[in-house]
Amino acid sequence: MNTTDRRNWLKTVALGGGFALLGGTPELAKAAYRAPKPMAGPIRLSSNENPFGPSQAVRDALNDRMDLGCRYPFQYMPSLVKAIAAKEEVPESCIVMTGGSTEGLHATGLVYGLNNGEIIAADPTFQALLRYAEQFGAYVHRVPLDENLVHDLEAMERRITSKTRLIFLCNPNNPSGTILDADSLRDFCMSVDGKAVVFSDEAYFDYITEPDYPSMVGLVREGRNLIVSRTFSKVYGLAGFRIGYLVARPDIASRLREALMANTGTPAIIAAEAALADSDFYKKSLQQNELAKDRIYATLTDLGLPFIRSHTNFVFFKSGMDIRTLQSRMESEGVQIGRPFPPLYQWARISTGRMEEVAAFNQALKKVIV
Repeated sequence: MNTTDRRNWLKTVALGGGFALLGGTPELAKAAYRAPKPMAGPIRLSSNENPFGPSQAVRDALNDRMDLGCRYPFQYMPSLVKAIAAKEEVPESCIVMTGGSTEGLHATGLVYGLNNGEIIAADPTFQALLRYAEQFGAYVHRVPLDENLVHDLEAMERRITSKTRLIFLCNPNNPSGTILDADSLRDFCMSVDGKAVVFSDEAYFDYITEPDYPSMVGLVREGRNLIVSRTFSKVYGLAGFRIGYLVARPDIASRLREALMANTGTPAIIAAEAALADSDFYKKSLQQNELAKDRIYATLTDLGLPFIRSHTNFVFFKSGMDIRTLQSRMESEGVQIGRPFPPLYQWARISTGRMEEVAAFNQALKKVIV
């Protein structure tokens, strides 16, 4: 499903809802999608996971090919790389498979952070690349988000020096859930990629509903100095399998492959291939995410708590309470929420979940916000 079709579909779902919009009967919906059993223990809405995966198609594929679990993954990787390259419309030499997108972030941080390399990033944002680079001597210029909790591209560009090796963009951003203006994003990347490599972390790209919103993979196709990261952890529901990929120009991709330290496994490859082909689950995940966000928005509105309309599978809201206190109080109500994101200690990140989990969150929040 391309970007425009996906977003038009989401608008239709918002009006009608339900699996009937996928073109089938309730019986067909049950056959195409079977939700896993809820987890025991506290309700975990803290890590931006998709609680509906792995899909039934993934489970069937794993069951059918479980005998391959005794085989090394290398001979099974090419078919997945071919499928991803076709999806992204790039040569296979542009794809770098990673053990989750975090491994790709680490490899990039290592390559561009060694020998006192300088990196520019928003603050707060996802820290995996930045902290790993710092362990190898990098200096990270952290540029505060603007008043709308969006990347301040002008301020980031002003930080570029002759020592800058990488500019990190998390878009949509974690934890704020905001996206950059499409034209501004493309203009920024094209104006600075001659000075430093631009890294676009697109872990949450599938959740964007704006029509024709561009992936920066388009600039990779043009041969620009960019790296894009994607993951199977979010909309595909495969966080526990640890599989993701980078998209970059072949010469950059080659450097990044040399820095990888963790390989993904054969079951993860099987799961990812099946997930790519399972459009019903993909649509269902997006539908459920929109419904869950609407429920969360309604509760936050009732409580008078400011929030940001999210382009991800989580919502960032201002509780008016120190996040560490709110975490503790919500935990006592059996609900886990996101970690602190300094310096925004008055803000909290809540992942979407099943409707019953969202209902439990809403009830608990109303109890602890006094």
